[in-house]
Amino acid sequence: MTAAQLISFARGAPSLDIVDIEGLKAAAVRAFDADPGGVTAYGTSVGYLPLRKWIADKHGVAPEQVLVTNGSLQADAFLFDHLVGAGDAVVVERPTYDRTLLNLRNQGGDVHAVTTGADGIDVDELRKLLESGVRPKLAHIIPNYQNPAGVTLSLEKRQALIGLAVEYGFTIFEDDPYADIRFRGDALPSMLSLDDAGVVVHASSFTKTVCPGVRVGYLVGPAPLIADIAKKATNLYISPNMVAQGIVYQFCVSGDIERSIETVCTALAERVRVLAGALREHIPGVSFTEPEGGYFLWVELPDDVDVDKLLPAATARGVAVVKGSDFLLEGGKHALRLAYSAVTVDEIDEGVRRLAAAINDIRG
Repeated sequence: MTAAQLISFARGAPSLDIVDIEGLKAAAVRAFDADPGGVTAYGTSVGYLPLRKWIADKHGVAPEQVLVTNGSLQADAFLFDHLVGAGDAVVVERPTYDRTLLNLRNQGGDVHAVTTGADGIDVDELRKLLESGVRPKLAHIIPNYQNPAGVTLSLEKRQALIGLAVEYGFTIFEDDPYADIRFRGDALPSMLSLDDAGVVVHASSFTKTVCPGVRVGYLVGPAPLIADIAKKATNLYISPNMVAQGIVYQFCVSGDIERSIETVCTALAERVRVLAGALREHIPGVSFTEPEGGYFLWVELPDDVDVDKLLPAATARGVAVVKGSDFLLEGGKHALRLAYSAVTVDEIDEGVRRLAAAINDIRG
């Protein structure tokens, strides 16, 4: 690797070496052989029906509770458009995904950010907010290996959140694209599976388990809500991408997805271990929670390191990172999000060395 090559910790996408190209090619052939009419026609706005059924079975719900979309970001957009109007209160985690903040603010939502710790959102802080009179339409929660913080919501907090949603009449939006990318520990039940009051809407994606280019995500929720959103989807685009959804269906039903998940988890577990070691070695005073899965590690730098100054210095050194302030309404001036999904092991130590050199540059 030459010094001129950019090492990027900026993008939450898998490197090409962990995408199952051959499996996807074979799934594409099977999709066209098995159902040429289905994958080449318009279809309906609920998505490719066999994939919809596969997703429903995975989550133990009726197919009428599933809408398959063009990526989970579109699932987010549909739900925000349906539930959040100008001036409506919404709750997010602090920090949270930058596009979530952007999209909720574009809807005119009154965004309330609640502190997130090592075991997820602070439910006591949320309860105090609710007791103060705030009545959110929606609480957006990323329960597993949160983007950007990398933390996982505890089972106790999952149950407490559902209780608060029932008591105060808001929807929990369980945004869960990382759930299957687990390196260690036991999988926790989704809030969708714990909910018997119809307060949870769940979204996920095949971006992290198959590949980003398929752009296939989905919503799971109460059937009347899904039907309402499906009508809007019909008016927007008639149907989503049937070819991509047909390929994903064949990839899933063949069992290739389990092998793909294993490949991704094995690679990313090694990458996060190497990244954590390199940070401890090269950047004294750094602090972070090492994630048990997912794509992201949230780094708190020493107080004399301003990320607004660090970003251009890092770029000049040939390393790309994302500043923590992008994921917050305020604060984050000494924090970074590092994505380890797109960097190979041999790039990680060099990337952290470059970041350390950039920190020294701005310290003068």
